[in-house]
Amino acid sequence: MSVAVVVARSLRDALWALAQSSENSRVLAGGTDLMVELRSGRTQPDLVVDVWKLGELRGIRREQGGLRLGALTTCAELARSDAVREHADILALAASEVGAEQIQNRATIGGNLGTASPAADLTPVLLALEARVRLVAFVGERELPLEQFFLDYRRTARRPEELIESVFVPAREPGERRAFRKVGTRRAQSISKLVVALALRVEDGRIAFARAAAGSVAPTTIRLRHLERTLEGAAPSPAVLDRAAVEGALRDARPIDDVRSTAAYRRHALRRVLATLLGELTGPAQCPT
Repeated sequence: MSVAVVVARSLRDALWALAQSSENSRVLAGGTDLMVELRSGRTQPDLVVDVWKLGELRGIRREQGGLRLGALTTCAELARSDAVREHADILALAASEVGAEQIQNRATIGGNLGTASPAADLTPVLLALEARVRLVAFVGERELPLEQFFLDYRRTARRPEELIESVFVPAREPGERRAFRKVGTRRAQSISKLVVALALRVEDGRIAFARAAAGSVAPTTIRLRHLERTLEGAAPSPAVLDRAAVEGALRDARPIDDVRSTAAYRRHALRRVLATLLGELTGPAQCPT
């Protein structure tokens, strides 16, 4: 089967090609997912638009109210960026655990979002940080909260004629604490059994703000809303933190059995990881034994 390939030389070229595309067309960035899918036959596109050479989609820059990350920013660039480490430390940490060095130099933040894999390492972090994704097309652009971008298993709100242009991470409030944890067969260079990201803020002895997200525990990356509601407004006692961990594992998560793990293991591991991270972030609470 032959596939038409457009190697875009400018953003305008890419958007013009996508304006003629179909639901079966694909965008090629770093290629760490798409090339595997093409080789296996899982994906058989009628058109591939290669955007790897587009400087318009690269760069990490500070903007009013936050940090703008170009869609072609690689995991290696995220991991070593002073701006990312200062502004979104858990994003740099997550990027440093994505595959081997070769993968980190090709895998991009836009590709991580565009494939919508429930096992993606960066997406739980971006959800916990309340990131937004900017989509551009030949006729205009729009920006969505990331939680509205993921629709279902490997399905996003991106239309065929649109391209992920950048991701915006809002500035963090003073005193916010954040944590990231990946559970896999190995610490890195493996597909996750589960991924967890947390951001919370304690004021006057109570949790004033909580955002939690997890991957590999549902058809797509999810917010742990029951956990968040349990925490917000509560004093961070061991009992509250444990109840929040249970809510996240039993009510928010919808894991399945697959070749990497079982649903039962994922629920058990998610509860313990959540309890441990919440204990570390809130200080006085005891971590589980």
